[in-house]
Amino acid sequence: QVQLVESGGGLVQAGGSLRLSCAASGTTFRINNMDWYRQAPGKQRELVAAISRGGSTNYADSVKGRFTISRDNSKKTVYLQMNSLKPEDTAGYYCKVATIFHDYWGQGTQVTVSS
Repeated sequence: QVQLVESGGGLVQAGGSLRLSCAASGTTFRINNMDWYRQAPGKQRELVAAISRGGSTNYADSVKGRFTISRDNSKKTVYLQMNSLKPEDTAGYYCKVATIFHDYWGQGTQVTVSS
């Protein structure tokens, strides 16, 4: 069973920055894709950014140029650097990691951006 521990959320003013982390433990299987999703109240969960094991990245149009996803395979950790934050970035942020057998979700960390 994989455990995911997320950290780094909080309250920030518009234009500010936050860095989210998600550390995986409890598995010896190789971790493939690592993703960040977000869900705002009343909205569907959406993919924010994804990174493959080899480092290829993909971003939602709404965050391109502002957010950067990265990973440290030796630490089984994925990061999301969020710059130039906007009030519309306010949401619960969730990491998801994929092994060959199963996808696992983190518990979520809240990001609130005030105007």
